[in-house]
Amino acid sequence: MIVQFCGMSGSGKTTLAGSVKKELEAQNIAVEILDGDEYRRKLCPDLGFSKADRNQNIRRLAFVASKLSAHKVVAIMCAINPYEDIRQEIANAYLDVKTVYISCQLDELIRRDTKGLYKKALLPDGHPDKVNNLTGVNDPFEAPRNPDLLIESGIETIDESTRKLAEFITAQLNAN
Repeated sequence: MIVQFCGMSGSGKTTLAGSVKKELEAQNIAVEILDGDEYRRKLCPDLGFSKADRNQNIRRLAFVASKLSAHKVVAIMCAINPYEDIRQEIANAYLDVKTVYISCQLDELIRRDTKGLYKKALLPDGHPDKVNNLTGVNDPFEAPRNPDLLIESGIETIDESTRKLAEFITAQLNAN
């Protein structure tokens, strides 16, 4: 099974993935997290943040995820994954792909600002530290039209979200 997350920076994707991994491994379910930031540094340093490069990054993550999934490892693609067309492409290209939308309101993301990106994106134009390609602020984020599961990280606790996602994954595995 491939679980492709999508959600803006700071929405809790990495935190949720780590929490769900612990929960599922306690049930003897093999899980691997493909963290978008980590893989971008190690496997995709040649890619920038244009739409084409973002899509190529997701294609590479999905390819690795498909190899893990073929060996009965639940592969969680933990990336912003901002475009509907690439999410659909991945869902059509590989078996048993589920899209999980980690939703969080912009004001909560700005409050959290775990990486300081929102502060930089909201700087005035021309400021030397301004980030000009932050998804959902000054670069597009297309919320999925029909996610397989919605996690509302600005409303739910991490325990609630973990339980919800773990139950979803185990139900999917049991159905196959």
